[in-house]
Amino acid sequence: MDVDLQNIVPGCTEVDEADLATDWHLLLAYMKKRHTEKIEGSKSLAQSWRMKDRMKTVSVALVLCLNVGVDPPDVVKTTPCARLECWIDPLSMSPQKALETIGANVQKQYENWQPRARYKQSLDPTVDEVKKLCTSLRRNAKEERVLFHYNGHGVPRPTVNGEIWVFNKNYTQYIPLSIYDLQTWMGSPSIFVYDCSNAGIIVKSFKQFALQREQELEVAAINPNHPLAQMPLPPSMKNCIQLAACEANELLPMNPDLPADLFTSCLTTPIKIALRWFCMQKSATLVPGVTLDLIEKIPGRLNDRRTPLGELNWIFTAITDTIAWNVLPRDLFQKLFRQDLLVASLFRNFLLAERIMRSYNCTPVSSPRLPPTYMHAMWQAWDLAVDICLSQLPTIIEEGTAFRHSPFFAEQLTAFQVWLTMGVENRNPPEQLPIVLQVLLSQVHRLRALDLLGRFLDLGPWAVSLALSVGIFPYVLKLLQSSARELRPLLVFIWAKILAVDSAEHRTMTAFILAVIVNSYNIGQEACLQGNLIAICLEQLNDPHPLLRQWVAICLGRIWQNFDAARWCGVRDSAHEKLYSLLTDAVPEVRCSAVFALGTFVGNSAERTDHSTTIDHNVAMMLAQLINDGSPIVRKELVVALSHLVVQYESNFCTVALQFMEEEKNYPLPSPASITEAGCLTPVRDAPSTPRLRSVSSYGNIRAATTARNLNKSLQNLSLSEETGGSITFSPGNLSTSSSASSTLGSPDNDEYILSFETIDKMRRVSSYSSLNSLIGVSFNSVYTQIWRVLLHLAADPFPEVSDLAMKVLNNIAYKATVNARPQRILDTSSLTQSAPASPTNKGTHIHQVGGSPPTPSASSSSLTNGVTKPSVRETSSNRPANVGNIAIQYTPHSHQFSRTRKMFDRGPDQTADDGDDGVTHRNFISATLQTGFCDWSAKYFAQPVMKMPEEHDSESQVRKEREWRFLRNALVRKLSHRIVQKGVTRLDDQILINRNPGVPSVVRFHPYSPYIAVADKDSICFWDWEKAEKLDYFHNGNPRYTRITAMEYLNGHDCSLLLSATDDGAIRVWKNFADLEKNPEMVTAWQGLSDMLPTTRGAGMVVDWEQETGLLMTSGDVRIIRIWDTDREMKVQDIPTGADSCVTSLSCDSQRSLIAAGLGDGSVRVYDRRMAPSECRVMTYREHNAWVVKAYLQKGQDGNIVSVSVNGDVCFFDPRMPESVKTLQLVKGLTALDIHPRASLFACGSMNQFIAVYNSNGDLISNIKYYDGFMGQRIGAISCLAFHPYLPHLAVGSNDYYMSIYSAEKRVR
Repeated sequence: MDVDLQNIVPGCTEVDEADLATDWHLLLAYMKKRHTEKIEGSKSLAQSWRMKDRMKTVSVALVLCLNVGVDPPDVVKTTPCARLECWIDPLSMSPQKALETIGANVQKQYENWQPRARYKQSLDPTVDEVKKLCTSLRRNAKEERVLFHYNGHGVPRPTVNGEIWVFNKNYTQYIPLSIYDLQTWMGSPSIFVYDCSNAGIIVKSFKQFALQREQELEVAAINPNHPLAQMPLPPSMKNCIQLAACEANELLPMNPDLPADLFTSCLTTPIKIALRWFCMQKSATLVPGVTLDLIEKIPGRLNDRRTPLGELNWIFTAITDTIAWNVLPRDLFQKLFRQDLLVASLFRNFLLAERIMRSYNCTPVSSPRLPPTYMHAMWQAWDLAVDICLSQLPTIIEEGTAFRHSPFFAEQLTAFQVWLTMGVENRNPPEQLPIVLQVLLSQVHRLRALDLLGRFLDLGPWAVSLALSVGIFPYVLKLLQSSARELRPLLVFIWAKILAVDSAEHRTMTAFILAVIVNSYNIGQEACLQGNLIAICLEQLNDPHPLLRQWVAICLGRIWQNFDAARWCGVRDSAHEKLYSLLTDAVPEVRCSAVFALGTFVGNSAERTDHSTTIDHNVAMMLAQLINDGSPIVRKELVVALSHLVVQYESNFCTVALQFMEEEKNYPLPSPASITEAGCLTPVRDAPSTPRLRSVSSYGNIRAATTARNLNKSLQNLSLSEETGGSITFSPGNLSTSSSASSTLGSPDNDEYILSFETIDKMRRVSSYSSLNSLIGVSFNSVYTQIWRVLLHLAADPFPEVSDLAMKVLNNIAYKATVNARPQRILDTSSLTQSAPASPTNKGTHIHQVGGSPPTPSASSSSLTNGVTKPSVRETSSNRPANVGNIAIQYTPHSHQFSRTRKMFDRGPDQTADDGDDGVTHRNFISATLQTGFCDWSAKYFAQPVMKMPEEHDSESQVRKEREWRFLRNALVRKLSHRIVQKGVTRLDDQILINRNPGVPSVVRFHPYSPYIAVADKDSICFWDWEKAEKLDYFHNGNPRYTRITAMEYLNGHDCSLLLSATDDGAIRVWKNFADLEKNPEMVTAWQGLSDMLPTTRGAGMVVDWEQETGLLMTSGDVRIIRIWDTDREMKVQDIPTGADSCVTSLSCDSQRSLIAAGLGDGSVRVYDRRMAPSECRVMTYREHNAWVVKAYLQKGQDGNIVSVSVNGDVCFFDPRMPESVKTLQLVKGLTALDIHPRASLFACGSMNQFIAVYNSNGDLISNIKYYDGFMGQRIGAISCLAFHPYLPHLAVGSNDYYMSIYSAEKRVR
């Protein structure tokens, strides 16, 4: 897009427009709704369902040229003559008052059809007044429709040259107004109504002028030098509609019994004029006692269907709709009768105008032209309905008898029924179809209409498409709000029919509606099962539209949720296997919905057989593959899905949990924290200097779990975790140096957990290389072990909401396992193998009461629960325990009630009904409290106006203006950078900022365009404004205490910036609202970028490189691969093997050439082409360094070289096409940090020996910095990190003495 720079920054024209345009084309990462909104349903779904091309008439110009009392010269009127205008006699009052009253009345009549439009009257106007009126209405209406109503009864007839008439200021002359000018002022889309004699001339002239405009547009497009191309382009008139009162050679009727504005009356007061006209016909004498005066007294309101007037209006709407649908081509019907409320009303009433005015030898004209409808058979049904209504009038008005409703709708339904029973081959469609849909709004006939509609749709896809062309959607949608349960099965049937046939958009809405109907509603689920909905849904799973795939999966998940018959139907159709393909879908929401569907698939509580258990295990192992999915919404849904499995196979998981806890206690795993602290160069920060960390808001909240608590005597004796005793809390606002105050992620509600985060984390690391393989490969136990490991991994997830959910599941099982195990010794491995897949403990019996009396408890189990009081029903039903004691009371475990040596798939011991209730309650502990809100959040899509233009596309919106400002700023920074680089940098030692950072800087990163710099220490990030030397923000990154931040990148630096931080355990976190004084920092997303990384001080940690153009993130480090993530899909797209035994220390990529350059710890520099297969993608290996590569930088562009530097200070320049270096330099030795300026060809080296050296590309030393500026300039500390500004000649340096300083080529260069 081109930005008018002159308007944004006056006097600034030196920015290159092409440079400015580059920012508009860059991708934006993590800016979709799933990142910017909380994943929860809307509070109230104010549904806004729209047609694709729906429009509104928002402004109406009422231009009346009446000149009351003066007849125009070219019309000879009869005596007497039609006089009424808007049902007012203009001669009954003064001319001016008559004119104003008529103007007010015509506005009221239009307001009945479109009350929300903006109305402007122009009474007896001049040309200038009409111009001013039309241009202002078009300006305000923007892209919406404007109506122009013209009454020319007081001026001459239109001319053949395409002019209508208005007045001069003094009303001494008639002034012509060209239709061409009117088109220019009104623009498009517009609708024109002409009520005057010879009105057809205007329609013809309008079309000729419209054609002329199209030709002008074509000439201007073909030949830019043509004079027409220099002028402002005329608006196209393609989307304009015209309604004219008569043909070009006809005069308006002058019958004194009719109003003078008969056409306007038909369009705006159809019932009134229809009844008057009916009474004027000869046939009206058959209805005795009905006069024109009596018609005025018909009781009721037009919008109340229960009253005579309202019922007539309803019948009139149904009949005109039906005539139009039967006579008009489908696309014209959609355009005129379904797009715009006011246009639809005017065209329905136009059909009446044609009928009435043709009886007076006058032919109304429309553009687009309609086929003749005045002789349609449905008008006889209208005459009959009017007849029946009017025949009751005398008795209703004089005697007050009750109004008998018209049999019209019942008779039309019967006609439809007859059509259905008479065979359908080679017949015209049923003309009553629009009436059937109208009847859906009536409670009296609704059930019958739905039944007939269902039978009609059952005839095949052609019937469905006919119903859709009539407009079935708004009608059936309206019924969804009905509370009448008897309608649900019929609605399900109808929606299922549409689902199988219609376009993806309609099918998506239908899948949504079916998902709503079957949501926790058993009758709906049964109806869907009978309607073969599962098979229909499965056919849609691979549709190209992601929203449809998403809703079909959600719909499936809800059909079989707690409904075993549907689950088995799904098993027979291999539904679970067909859903597997969606687990690798490119769209995270689709993957999430597939996980939801598979979760409810295994979450059924009916009795299990060995077949169903096998299926559950297969599904579980497929789900387990998503453990490192890049999207937190998918992993959250994964925890919930696995929690269903945990509930089903509780006793097995309890056994596994005990084994893991035993291993964790016995295995002496050295804490990585102690290694880190011992070998780290970073001094432990002293408590007094630690400032308060800023709180982190919303769902990015970083919380800390307490260590294991005193639960009760029995739990305390288990000593499940290493620390016991008082609770030690940690909060980001109160950093302490004690090891127990670790930054672990805990529960959102300060739940007291048996397993602290540290215990679970240790258990996770123990399990990866301990003797737990005794559990693996034996019968089915390996499945439970693997899933337990997956849950342990998810409990350490970098995204807090995922980890919180997994902590709940693990602690729930740990609690049950420990209480269960208290009286007995923990099982040995041999007994584990015997008690393989437990049938889920009696769940089916409790929930479905499958016949027989409830089981009773064995005597042996009672001793285990002695002393545990039974809670009241009220206590039991609460979702969450109030305190630890309550957990013990509420969730009496009963997995221990099974005999250790019982037969496989045996039903287990009996229980009393009371214990059965308890079992249901405590099993529901997980499912009741664990939900992600994903389905409700997905439903919000349909609650919002789908067709509304997004703010960023609206050129006048604030969002758009802010982006324009940012992109202008970016272009100016790039321009300045270019100027400085051209000039050359000869020194870089002016200290423009020095400040003490809260922690020892480990990574520094300049924002590319704003004057911000991010400084990371081990686990927190500080933001500084380097121009003002102010600290803007300091927040906790949320990584565990034994890990450290090793890399940072700005995503979307050109626009809405996000900050990505990477830690040496392979976790990646993305933050927004940093350096924002009004909002707290929020975590947008987080995921495990690299798995199997063990934090260590000797490795490279995690290194990343970000490619804004493609949205790809390259990650590597202490692993043997380079992993590429697609941030749009939030998926791993490629693993490139490095082919080396050492770590990757530096990554640099170039999107134009698809190359990645990697520096490695063994001194090699390797080049990979990511377009090639993994085994072939390493295209070059350079081994000219013999020590750790500190930095490898791939210059952008086709001819860019690779520049690499090792710790020994040797610099090599490689051309990726050549096997050896093209140039080498020697810098200072003993480097700890180095950066290369991407534009100015500068090297900055930092050393343990407390100095910074800056070199140019020839290896010349241009600056050597050893002391801080100032009178008492002290020696700088050992350099821990440094970084150049991406554009400007600024160098940021962090050192071990906590100081962060910035050096520039010249002071205040900006």
